[in-house]
Amino acid sequence: MTSERKLILYIAMSLDGYIAKPNDDLEFLSVVAHEGEDYGYAEFVSGIDTVLIGRKTYEKVISMGYEFPHADKEVYVITRQSIPNSGNTKFYSGNLKELVLQLKSQSGKGIYCDGGAEIVHELLKENLIDEFYISIVPILLGEGISLFKQHRPELNLKLSEVKSFDKGLVQLHYKKIFN
Repeated sequence: MTSERKLILYIAMSLDGYIAKPNDDLEFLSVVAHEGEDYGYAEFVSGIDTVLIGRKTYEKVISMGYEFPHADKEVYVITRQSIPNSGNTKFYSGNLKELVLQLKSQSGKGIYCDGGAEIVHELLKENLIDEFYISIVPILLGEGISLFKQHRPELNLKLSEVKSFDKGLVQLHYKKIFN
């Protein structure tokens, strides 16, 4: 039996659980910005070849004026709109569970969930996320976009690794316990 590809969430959030301030403001991430420190991101992305990202998150990344960081990967932008594909980027409006199960059954490296909160919620409801890399930024925002929404099933996890960094960021790596 071949082992199934893993769907991995790799994301940062404030200590009180927000991935963005109101209006999708990500400025709080600058609290931990440090020249030459990528918090293990380059190593992580070397182990993935497919990216799932919500349309709003995708548009936010594009609007920031940087080159899209996953242009060399197979990218699925999850959307409710009909948008033409562009190169390696596919705009997907079908059934998310079916897409993930299809991707997991194919050979390849890991599948990276790059957010946002709506996609994470849908994946959690279907019990499709296998691993979690959650970087805790040392700030309390008080309000914003919560990483974990209510009304999702309980999920047992096993702590695999904890890393702490000079700027106060703590990265937690959890793996789903398969029953």
